[in-house]
Amino acid sequence: MHGARALYPAGMKAPLDRLRIVLCRPGHPGNIGAAARAMKTMGVTDLRLVAPARFPAPEAQWLATHAADVLESARTHASLGDALADCVAAFALSARPREWSPQVLAARAAAARALELAAHGPVAFVFGNESAGLSNDELFACQHLVHIPAHAEYSSLNLAQAVQVVCYELFVAAGAGIPGSRAERLATIEDIEGLYRHLEQAAVESGFLVPGSGSKLRERWRRLFSRVPALEREEVNILRGLLKALQAGRKGKFFDAEQ
Repeated sequence: MHGARALYPAGMKAPLDRLRIVLCRPGHPGNIGAAARAMKTMGVTDLRLVAPARFPAPEAQWLATHAADVLESARTHASLGDALADCVAAFALSARPREWSPQVLAARAAAARALELAAHGPVAFVFGNESAGLSNDELFACQHLVHIPAHAEYSSLNLAQAVQVVCYELFVAAGAGIPGSRAERLATIEDIEGLYRHLEQAAVESGFLVPGSGSKLRERWRRLFSRVPALEREEVNILRGLLKALQAGRKGKFFDAEQ
């Protein structure tokens, strides 16, 4: 278990398991295989195909690489309605502006919204045919329209590329971390206030801070640490350990940083 799934207790269904990629009328089986590969790299495995031109096909297997299991478990439907029947929400992907369309969201905002809805049931992201995109009927079978920003001079994404972008945003929205990183315990307010008290104690003992002098040192170190997005408890302990060592072994005179 790794990536986003590692964030959830054993036996608990991860939100990514409730996300579905639906390809409507895909024309080339190679794009199906490439989409399956894009999905698997981001932990999304529920692939649905609506009236594919050719599937199964060797080209799909070739481009799926190590995502053959996603292809083998993919389900084929005669209509989009069948593919969405058990979903609580559906997000349509389209690069073309529509005069009448569902609410338009950027891919990142759509991913965050989809993860919220996935707590209640399956959520689908619907992609159209490579050349024609989604029909108006297919579009209006969905509740949201998703747009992937791209360069104005050439804004057309390959089908599998669009699937990759959406699955990446879903993976990040699900809380996936950088591989190999370990979750650290964040310092509490009590931890940080303890550090401030320790700083003041060390500053007074060294003569660096003179009580009653009107120094703004306390405010300045609070402002300094407020610029750190989130201190970890281990980091606070390191700083306090350093202060303790300096207090115990101080021999020389501290310089005055405000001079």
